[in-house]
Amino acid sequence: MSETTGPIALQVEGVRSGYDAVTVLKGLDFTVGNEIFAVLGANGAGKTTLLATLARLIPLMAGRIRFLGDDVSSLPPYETASRGMGYVPQENGIFPDLTVLENLSVGGMMGERPRDERLAEVFELFPDLRSKRAQTAGTLSGGESRMVACARALMQDPRVLLLDEPTAGLSPIYVDMFFEKIREIHRTRGVAIVLAEQNATKALEVADRVMVLTLGEAYAVIDARDVTTEQLKEAYRI
Repeated sequence: MSETTGPIALQVEGVRSGYDAVTVLKGLDFTVGNEIFAVLGANGAGKTTLLATLARLIPLMAGRIRFLGDDVSSLPPYETASRGMGYVPQENGIFPDLTVLENLSVGGMMGERPRDERLAEVFELFPDLRSKRAQTAGTLSGGESRMVACARALMQDPRVLLLDEPTAGLSPIYVDMFFEKIREIHRTRGVAIVLAEQNATKALEVADRVMVLTLGEAYAVIDARDVTTEQLKEAYRI
């Protein structure tokens, strides 16, 4: 297993979780430091379940989650969010009946810095949203909706940002843009990022380390530069 980069932001110990009586994650152990930590795997590997579990939307069956040194295993999601855990789900990441600005303002309810200061930062990061701030979010394109969801999470001033397949279903232009933004967010804001992604090639371009999931178990946790095509084929059962 590769070493964590920088101070530990997330520490996952023996985590098991799932839905009702179905166990999806089967005893995961890993840490996330000040880095982009990519979670790769085929459909059904457990990527979405893992991020929802880290965001405390799914209760643990066993194990422990530490966030910034504190045990948050039994905390509700609003509590981990207020402590600096940002979460962008793969779907339903916006309030469709609210405007873009209202969506961002919801995120701005957390955090201590002036809301206008944070708003200026997300408009600089996603300049297309500035001209659409009065537009109802439900009328946006898929790529624009993902921008709003990500910007809203950043309005919380997160210490860790959980991104669940942010480029799924998007056009190649938006895919390239989002991966550039992920790199920029980490570089300029110092935010640790956990990126669940099926596009292994793109994820490996931006990630520092990678965990490859296979049916809810960690096939490997290694430096992104050391991942081989053979390992991915084996993990993805290609």
